[in-house]
Amino acid sequence: MELKDIQARLRQSIKHSGIMQKEIAKIIGVSPQTVSKYMKEDIFPALDTLAKLCKALDVSADYILGISES
Repeated sequence: MELKDIQARLRQSIKHSGIMQKEIAKIIGVSPQTVSKYMKEDIFPALDTLAKLCKALDVSADYILGISES
């Protein structure tokens, strides 16, 4: 799996979460602009931030990283 595929899964999970980007940013301790950058494939979160994102979005890191399909 390539980085662009991982970012696409992350972007999709953020969109499908129903949580506003501003709220996600507050939960994981980054700016709303940073969350927007994750969604636009500009940057990828650090591992600790990815873990927080997965928890906030109720999605497994295995899914985001392409290890599993669910």
